[in-house]
Amino acid sequence: MIHVLLQAGAGDKLDIISLISHASSVAKATLVLLLLMSVISWYVIGAKWLYMARAYRRSVAFVEKFWNASLDEMWKEAENAPPSPVSEVFRAGYLELVKLRKRKAQAAAEGQTGQENDTGDIESIERALARARTMATMEMENKVPFLATTASSAPFIGLFGTVWGIMNSFRNIGAKGAANLATVAPGIAEALVATAIGLVAAIPAVMGYNYLSRRIRVISAEMETFTNDFLNIIRRRFF
Repeated sequence: MIHVLLQAGAGDKLDIISLISHASSVAKATLVLLLLMSVISWYVIGAKWLYMARAYRRSVAFVEKFWNASLDEMWKEAENAPPSPVSEVFRAGYLELVKLRKRKAQAAAEGQTGQENDTGDIESIERALARARTMATMEMENKVPFLATTASSAPFIGLFGTVWGIMNSFRNIGAKGAANLATVAPGIAEALVATAIGLVAAIPAVMGYNYLSRRIRVISAEMETFTNDFLNIIRRRFF
């Protein structure tokens, strides 16, 4: 009977909630940090997953319309439709093209041909498109590096909690002068909780980072392909 009661008492002390509530302040701070990183990681994964899905869907729809409409019609479409990475690239290129056409019209009105500037005009459009691609890529990558930070640092933070728990176990052994299970188990269990939560935070962050990085590469490839097609059209029609 006494043996059963001792087992019940030890089981209560090794309960997850009891371990966390009786943990040292350092261990609690470590667990809170890991939980906070995990919550933020899940928020970033969910928000970015929705953003990438919308961005890809809208970009594909915009490209399909682009091949069946004029540039002026696509400008109206880009103005009225929800924004997407490809439509933002188109807006930047189209605005630069409008500026160059106005400049050429003004030069023609003044009796200047200005054909020697065709190469520079194309380069201006290329720079505008490159700036738009860079801005769109930066927007897609916003907050994603936090997942990489969590994936790389959470296991080490959990390892810190593990080391701290083992240190407490050895301190208890030294204070009580006995190395029995009742003395060692709580510290080891506390250490394993920190390790487990560190892995819980790191594993989804790794998977989310890899997935979102791949989606960013796909959309970036769409923008680069659209940029090349847009420049080819501009060269054929206006230069």
